[in-house]
Amino acid sequence: MEIEPSILYFGTPVVLLSTENQDGSFNLAPISSAWALGQTVVIGLGREGQTAYNLGSRPDLVINLPAPAQWPAVERLAPLTGRNPVPSGKPEGCRFEPDKFAAAGLTGEPSRLVRPPRVAGCPIQLEALAERVRPDVSGEFVIVEAVVRKVHADSRIVVPGTDHIDPAAWSPLIYNFRHYFGLGPELGRSYRTQTPRNVEGSAPADTGRTHGNEATGATSRPCRVPH
Repeated sequence: MEIEPSILYFGTPVVLLSTENQDGSFNLAPISSAWALGQTVVIGLGREGQTAYNLGSRPDLVINLPAPAQWPAVERLAPLTGRNPVPSGKPEGCRFEPDKFAAAGLTGEPSRLVRPPRVAGCPIQLEALAERVRPDVSGEFVIVEAVVRKVHADSRIVVPGTDHIDPAAWSPLIYNFRHYFGLGPELGRSYRTQTPRNVEGSAPADTGRTHGNEATGATSRPCRVPH
């Protein structure tokens, strides 16, 4: 059947982007449009958001990947914006919040190579530099190409003695048509994988794999996620 869905979030990882505001403070925003190509992460942002504004002149950022259990903190960020006054294009209910870390119940920790802080507790944190920031073809959004400079990972999701993330221990938080999910059990592996097999079993609950969805009741639209 032919349908006309209002959004096309067919299952993409959630990331939390930390960037630097003009006054030297820091912004934190949940984003659901991000994908990696080699060492480059391509990010889609709302044109009027504080993150797009910051990256236009201050290219340092951290791409933080939360675990499924952290979805409530992500949702606490959803109705917040770092722009004051709130842009007219923001969804109804969005409000200005100068300290998003505190509002979400999250803590920052120093980065190594960039000014914005990492989000403590996120199992994967990517320090990066926005090398290209440009409008998309519709003119409504901004496309950011960020080159990753430093990768931080919770030791519990790394295959011991290697630089590989253990896919049996790590589960990203997935934004699936405005509902939050984690991954289910492994179905198979690509012939291209270089990850050695680790001891079978689940990772600790606060860092990774979930069997089934973490929550399906959150339906409000995050301010920072284009629609």
